[in-house]
Formats: sequence, C-alpha cells, structure tokens
Amino acid sequence: MFDPEKFKGGKALVIGAGRSGAACANLLASKGFKVLLTEQKKAAELGGKLKGLSRSVEVETGGHGKGVFTCSFAVKSPGMAHSSPLIAALRNKKVPLFSEIEIALAFSKAGRLLAVTGTNGKTTTTMLLAEIMNAALRPGARALLCGNVGIPAAEAAPRARPRDAVVMEVSSYQLEDSSYIKPDAACVLNITPDHLDHHGGMTGYVEAKTKIFKFQDPGGCCVFNYEDPACRRLARACPSKAVFFSSKSSGGRLDAWAAGGKLFFRTGKTAAAVKPPALPGAHNLENAMCAGLMALHCGVRPAVIKKVFASFRGVEHRLEPAGSVRGIGFINDSKATNVDSTLVALKAFGRAKNVWLILGGQDKGTPYAPLIPFIRKTVKAVLTIGAAAGRIEKELAGTCPVLTSVTMEHACRSILELASPGDTALFSPACASFDQFRDFEDRGRRFKAFVKTLR
Repeated sequence: MFDPEKFKGGKALVIGAGRSGAACANLLASKGFKVLLTEQKKAAELGGKLKGLSRSVEVETGGHGKGVFTCSFAVKSPGMAHSSPLIAALRNKKVPLFSEIEIALAFSKAGRLLAVTGTNGKTTTTMLLAEIMNAALRPGARALLCGNVGIPAAEAAPRARPRDAVVMEVSSYQLEDSSYIKPDAACVLNITPDHLDHHGGMTGYVEAKTKIFKFQDPGGCCVFNYEDPACRRLARACPSKAVFFSSKSSGGRLDAWAAGGKLFFRTGKTAAAVKPPALPGAHNLENAMCAGLMALHCGVRPAVIKKVFASFRGVEHRLEPAGSVRGIGFINDSKATNVDSTLVALKAFGRAKNVWLILGGQDKGTPYAPLIPFIRKTVKAVLTIGAAAGRIEKELAGTCPVLTSVTMEHACRSILELASPGDTALFSPACASFDQFRDFEDRGRRFKAFVKTLR
C-alpha cells in the first residue's frame, strides 16, 4: 500500500510521460514531493504531452539515467513490462513500485470506491455505473469517473470529497502494478485471453484480475459473470460477498438475470424487474446487470436504476453508428482491441449475412480462429488492415473472401464499391491500434471523420 507519510520528503520517480504518468507527476508535485518523470522516447516524439506538466517536475527524455536510482519510490507506466531492464534494476535496488491508481487513491477522500474490470465491457459498465451513482447521490455529492476510460485516476480521484464516489475502470495492467486496492464494490465481467504477451500467459493475466477483490473484506462485494467458468473459479477465492449475474440462466444462486425482455435483480430484501438500456447484444444485458448489482450494493434504489437505464445511450467507439452512405451503415467499434471483443460485436448482428468486417492493427498474440463460426454466419467479406493483416489472412483463409486493404480508408472505399444497400461496414479491428494510430480513440474518431467524407 502506498502511504504518503512513509515517503514524505523523498523523491518520486514516475516512469512514462503518457496521460496517466503526467497526471501522477503533477499530483505528487502538488503534494510536496520532488518528482523525476523519465521517458524512453525523445522529447520530439512526445508532441504536446509535456506541456501540462508542473514546472517543479524534473523531466528526463530519451532514456533513463542513473538518477532514477536516487528516488524513494517509483510509479510505472501500465504498459511497461515488469521484465524491462529498468523495472528489474529498480527491484534489484529494492525501490518500491506502485501503480498510478494507488497513488491517486492515497490522496482521495471519496466515501466509496467502485471498481470495474474484465476483458470486455468495462467501459460501458463503468460509464453506466457512474451515471447511476450520479443520479442516486444526494445534492452536492457526485460520482467521479476515471481510470482506463481515458480520465487518469490521478486527475479525478483526489478531487473527491467524503460524500462522493469514485467509479473506476481498471485494466489488468493497472491491477498488476497495484500492491493494494480495496473497492467497496467491484466486478469481474468476464475473463478471456488478452494481453498475454504482456502478462506472460493466461495465468499471469488472471492473477492480475484477482487484485480487484483480493484486499476486500466481508463488508464489500464483487460481482461475477456466472456464465464464465473462469469467473466462477475466481469467485471461490473472493473474501467479500460474491454476487452473480447471468444472461442465460435464471433463479438458483443468481442475483440478477435476464428474461422476457427485462432484467431481474434480487439482493437481500430487494427484488426488482427493470427494462434494460437500449443497447444491442446480450453482452450489454450483462453490463447492465453488473452495474445494477454494484449500485444496489451501495444502497441505490431500483427506481434510480430504472430511470438511468431508460436514458443511457452507450459508449463512444463501441458499436457506435458512424453514419450511412448509399444505404450502407458504418459502425465504429474501434474499442474492439481483442478477438473476444470483436466476437461480441458479431454476435450482436445475429444471423443476417450482411456485414463487411474491417480487421487488423497491432497483433496481440491471440488466435483469430474463434471468429470463424461467426464470420461464416454474418460476414460477406473481411478487409484486413495494419501490421496483423498477413496473420489474419492466413488464419481466416477459406472462411469468406478476405481482401487486403492496408489502411482503414482504403477498406471503407472498397466496401462502398462492393456492398449493397442494407449492408453494414463494421470497423471492429480485434487488434491494438498502435501500428497506425495513437490509440483506439484516435482510430475510432478518424474512422468516423473519414466516413463523413464519403459520398
């Protein structure tokens, strides 16, 4: 656990000048710490990332000098491998390592922490939960949304007051780096292979996810997906109250389930039937049940959940309509950075074989073969882009026509030439974005902007 008093008067090392690193450096500087921000990239490669830094933060770019070993503790960039030479050297020198979210929470006075993790659905669930909590909290109190949704915890959490709630999306990277995090309510939406190259395999990935509930006590709760065998196994090790939802089953030991177009909740003395948000796919029923259960644990009334569900309209870059051109609908699903997320998107389209699927980007080391049954049901053709194109083409050969497009723009133009009115162009890459784009948000916004130029 990060205790600011223990390191008072010491120097903080922040590794990585990304948005969370810069926010963490500014936070520590504002709390009286001397701060060294060290970045492997050269200053010219960072663009404007250093502009918002406090003047008191010492900045080192183009590599890591010996000064890093004079620091009392370090905060690492979530994407940096634990096997990297710098991290190994810091561990050898016994320099304590913390995550940005730990630092942020150490300076937060929030009355509640609600933390969401899982392979897919995190952002939708987190944003829906934040809206529920904002609607439920008394006047003068608020829910602060932060974490892996793009708002650094170090920016948001320290602003929280005792009546506020921090609602945080937490990635496996952030959890892996954390020595201690204790949410009042947490969840594990699902567990499927992702980031295996970073975590060294499935065991390391799952172990990182367990930290969402590892330090909870019986007064807390953690929500699990009953239909996910990995989630059921994890629940057996949960020290807090394990709560389950299912989109396929009902009754039994379930606390939430879907039936007859409604979501049913049963927690303690509370029972309610609520119409789900107007979002496509069974996965969004699961996201809604999870958010609802976490809110109910915090004392939110079902009527509030019902009201928010009725008005919620989804998340940017996740099955987001991007416009229609010549009768062809373009869908921005740039947030699909892994195969399982693209599977979820394909399932949302049912059996209508009218989808033109744009796949590709930076490969993450997981197979594309799981897409094949759903491609056969729904996809007219796959258009490949980016660094992973060759591997995708090889693994999907014979499934449907696979067209090499290289860029997202070329793929869109090809679809416009080949598709028929009523077809759908689905940009659901199943890959990371960093080979051609800054991040998945940049990728999605550029897709939407390009679609607007098509005629």
